[in-house]
Amino acid sequence: MGVETGRITTDIPARLDRLPWARWHWMVVIGLGTVWILDGLEVTIVGSMSDALKDPTTGLGMSSSDIGMAGAIYVAGACLGALFFGQLTDRFGRKKLFLITLGVYAFATVLTAFSMTPLWYFAARFVTGMGIGGEYAAINSAIDELIPAKYRGRVDVSINGSFWVGAALGSLLTIPLLDPTVINPEWGWRLAFALGAILALGVLLVRRHVPESPRWLFIHGRETEAEEIVTDIEHTVADETGRDLEQTSETITIRQRKTIPLTLIAKTVFTMYPKRTVLCFSLFVGQAFLYNAFFFTYGDTLTTFLGVKQTGWYLAIFAASNFAGALLLGPLFDRIGRVRMITFTYVLSGVLLGVTGLFLGSVTAFSLTLMGVIIFFFASAGASAAYLTASEVFPMETRALCIAFFYAIGTAAGGISGPLLFGYLIDKASASGDITGIAIGYFIGAALMIGAGIVEAFLGVKAEGQSLESLAKPLTAEDSDSEAAVQHA
Repeated sequence: MGVETGRITTDIPARLDRLPWARWHWMVVIGLGTVWILDGLEVTIVGSMSDALKDPTTGLGMSSSDIGMAGAIYVAGACLGALFFGQLTDRFGRKKLFLITLGVYAFATVLTAFSMTPLWYFAARFVTGMGIGGEYAAINSAIDELIPAKYRGRVDVSINGSFWVGAALGSLLTIPLLDPTVINPEWGWRLAFALGAILALGVLLVRRHVPESPRWLFIHGRETEAEEIVTDIEHTVADETGRDLEQTSETITIRQRKTIPLTLIAKTVFTMYPKRTVLCFSLFVGQAFLYNAFFFTYGDTLTTFLGVKQTGWYLAIFAASNFAGALLLGPLFDRIGRVRMITFTYVLSGVLLGVTGLFLGSVTAFSLTLMGVIIFFFASAGASAAYLTASEVFPMETRALCIAFFYAIGTAAGGISGPLLFGYLIDKASASGDITGIAIGYFIGAALMIGAGIVEAFLGVKAEGQSLESLAKPLTAEDSDSEAAVQHA
């Protein structure tokens, strides 16, 4: 389990969890949560720019299959980036990695803007994906370790749902940027990518003020630094709220380690918590296939089959519905509970997607978008809760890598196969002009979502209002072996 460096008893987790909501927490949300806005911006720009990228004169001469391939390559980069940066996040800390990964994203986005060939574009998209994947691991773990238990569900769901703020922004940006009467078509799509890098630099300025996770610090032998950070947070929150903070007597005893071996992390995931492993895999595969299949190719479907020339407004409306779902349904994950809400959102969105597939032959651009608005109002909240689940049901020492693992495995299964399958289906169906040729993709997505909802109903964890340490005791905590024996996995 690594070299033991000391043993301490600390009340830091309880002190962080009992804090009232304050302006300081908004700083954490803005500084860290904006990664999803960047991801939404990236995915939407690519989805909106299929025609611009296909043009051999002003674009890169890509086909629908190439567009799908670019989506798959981006997701593959995100999967590998999550795994690579995820284990570094658990080893070297949350803050170092959420600064590094944002830098990787910004650099690669600039490279994308300067793409001269499809191969260059593919390579730049892969590195961009690596940065975003690393962000998911570093950010989800940091947010959950800094946000009080009472608010963790709604904050996580809403922040993950902010992907769609970026999606809406990206959709609206492409309207003037892809209008040849406003800007030269050769430069419009390049400027869209460059704007993502500018936004990332703005986020970096805010993020510098977010502290390292005190939970990570005290486990890795830096309890003095952790104590200083928590004391400073308490003073800030007390000043901002004008309230005296509650006293807490709850403590946890930790055997400190500088490093946690990957073998122990693997044992934790597959041996100590096998049911939670199956649960997270199911949730991630379902939402990844649904989103990456439908949304990566949504713009292409509108232009190829439904005669839409400018997809920006359609995508913006679709994105607004997704964010509204996460924002409005988010509090219910704390009030009604994780299990009921995740089951409900997954099963309902899966059923509605299947129904849409049945009537695909008679849809218009308006009706397809309307169904998408309804489906993803619910699916957005459920998909966001998948990240919440993975980040709160495993021990602290493994949190970032567990998020990375399930994101990578689930997304590889659903997010790489989805764009590739839909790109192939669109190319094949466009030859005959029959939109029903892509219905099989809808049915697969529906089955995966409904299946994941059923798994949640049986294996879900009632985590609402619980401290992270009570949901999964740290591996370095005293009596962790006996605790593991009574966990319901």
